[in-house]
This record gives sequence, structure tokens and C-alpha cells, in this order.
Amino acid sequence: MLDDFLIRSLLAGIGVALITGPLGCFVVWRRMAYFGDATAHAAVLGVAISLSFSVPLILGVLLMSFAMASAIMGFAGRDQGVDTILGVVSHGALALGLVAVSFVPEVQLDLMSYLFGDILAVSRWDLTLIWIGAIVCLGVLVWRWGALVTSTVNEELAHSMGLSPKQEQMIVTFGLAMVVALSIKVVGALLIGAMLIIPAAAARPLVRTPEAMAIVAFLIGVAAVSGGVGVSFSFDTPTGATIVSVALAIFGATHVVRAIRRKAA
Repeated sequence: MLDDFLIRSLLAGIGVALITGPLGCFVVWRRMAYFGDATAHAAVLGVAISLSFSVPLILGVLLMSFAMASAIMGFAGRDQGVDTILGVVSHGALALGLVAVSFVPEVQLDLMSYLFGDILAVSRWDLTLIWIGAIVCLGVLVWRWGALVTSTVNEELAHSMGLSPKQEQMIVTFGLAMVVALSIKVVGALLIGAMLIIPAAAARPLVRTPEAMAIVAFLIGVAAVSGGVGVSFSFDTPTGATIVSVALAIFGATHVVRAIRRKAA
């Protein structure tokens, strides 16, 4: 029998993969990789705010991540270099968060667990929050799936169908904020972006439809979590980084498969 903490770790990782897989597809399709990183880095500032005002950690991280994502969206439509703005906001938010955490009084804070995650320390309460949040996010994605895909593929078509691409973008933005809040304990602020992007990018060469890509991305995320936790437990490596490393190995394997298919065709 697996130890209780390993079971909780696996369940927490699967819960995170349940939402990072489908949402990560939109991050890849919309080319929002840096956007996701900036939102994740804001989570560290959310941690500091939560501790300073004694509010639940997930609430502070969620609010800060959503505020940061909304602010970035506001810059996106202006005549400025969006990549430059994203770089400034991403690294600035991380730096401000680290500085703010250092001023939190009388709190022994393990910054590494928030930067790189500590999935082996997930509690039953953390597990409950992760699964509730993941189910809510997944439910919203399923509900708005057609509109989200249409707005992503062709904004003009979306307008002609009476859809609002900005509204659909806001749904993706809120989903990203929720993912950051749920995932910070599992893979940490610095690796959340990797769990959004790598499984989706690994699934892309294997499928032909958006729905299939979302499902395969989820399955790849589950495989990365299961393999990463197992390798980490066996070789005493950092769990969050090991999960991402396994996902990277799967990404490499799927692209090798695509290359072989192309040669065979």
C-alpha cells in the first residue's frame, strides 16, 4: 500500500492536471505562454498579501493572479510592445513578491515550497480545494467550449455568431488565475507555466481535434505527475521539478513520434 501522503500527492497532481490540460490548450493556441508565467509570478505577491492580512492563502493568490492577468489584458490592446510589457510585469511581480514576503512579521516561510512546490506536503484540505476548484474550472470550460474555441480560432467568425471574444478571453484569464491558486502548492509559481504548456504542446502532434488535444493533454499531465512523484520518492529529487522533467521527456517522445510518422508518410 502506498503511504497516505503519496496518495494525496498523486490525487492532488491529477486534480491539477484535470484543469491544466484543457486550459493549457488555450494557452498554446492563443500563444499566451508568457502571459501564464506573468500570472503565476504574481502568485508570490499574493502569498505575501495573504500572510500579511491573515486571509486564506488561496484567496490572496487567486485575487492577485486575477488582478495581474486583467492588468496585462488591459495593456494588450495598446500600441506598446506586449512582449516587453509581459517581461517587465512578470519579473517585476516576482521580485516585488519576494521583497514583500521578507517583510511579513513573525512568519517562518519556506519560499522554496511556493517557488517550486511541495506536493508531498499536500494536506486533505489542500486536496479538497484543488478538486473543487478543478471541477468548477473544468465545468466552465465544458460549458463555454464551443465559444472559446471559435473565439480562439477566428475572432471575426465569433463576432458574426454573436459571441464576444473579450468575454471568452476573460474566462480564460480567470481560469489561469484559478490554476495558479490551485497549483502553487503542487508545482510552485515558477513551474506552473510549464504544466500549462508542456502537456498541451506534447499532445498537439498526436491529435487532430481540439477536444482530443484537451483529453490527451490531461492524460499526459497525469502521466507526468505519476512518473514525477514516483521518481522523486525513489531518488529524493525535487518533486515539482521532477514532474516537469517527466512532462518534458513525454514532449520529446511525442515529437519523435511525429517525425517518424512524417517520414513514413
